[in-house]
Amino acid sequence: MTTDDRHLRAEFDHALQRLEDDLLRMGVFAGTLLTRAVEALKRYDAEAATTVVADDDQADQMHIDIEQRVMELLATQQPMAKDLRTLAAILAVSIDLERMADHAEGIGDAIVRLTRHKALTPPANLTYMEQIVRGMLHDVLEAFVRRDVVLAEVVAVKDETVDALRGQVFRELLTYMAENPRTISPALDLMLVAQHLERAADHVTNVAERVIYMVTGDRRELNVQPAEAR
Repeated sequence: MTTDDRHLRAEFDHALQRLEDDLLRMGVFAGTLLTRAVEALKRYDAEAATTVVADDDQADQMHIDIEQRVMELLATQQPMAKDLRTLAAILAVSIDLERMADHAEGIGDAIVRLTRHKALTPPANLTYMEQIVRGMLHDVLEAFVRRDVVLAEVVAVKDETVDALRGQVFRELLTYMAENPRTISPALDLMLVAQHLERAADHVTNVAERVIYMVTGDRRELNVQPAEAR
């Protein structure tokens, strides 16, 4: 390898590391938005929910910036096969993180509607769901940094717990709706919150799949449910 080649490689490695660092910051930001949204729900705080909705734009911009830089590296460098997998993973993960932020925004919108009613106390399992999703996100970002396939697989298994909790929330809210028709509107919004959290966990699972692909080159779908269970 010539001096020029080593210089170009060092520049590429530096740009790649900056991309990974910014992706991790985006992941932390998306997780924080979800936490803020659920905290606003516990307080029925419309103002806090509105700031979550507004801050989703930052996640959108983070994704756009990462996408542009990935495309620039692909166009101007000659990445090796492993580098190509890393760049593809970074781009795909940024999409999932941006969608996680969208789900936080969706929760914020639901909270604004809920504050007009305050007819129902949010099910406790919604908080538990958010805690699990937050832990999953933390661990999958750690798996990304460490290139840890085993940790990525463990994270994906936890998605099943989130799915089960969503089912419990739905059943609880359906009981309220059957007993008191006045609770139908707020109960539907609380169901929507549970759905957003469940979908956020799905996106974390997608990230785990990308970690495995990045490290091994194998494309694997984790926690695939049979069609009748979807």
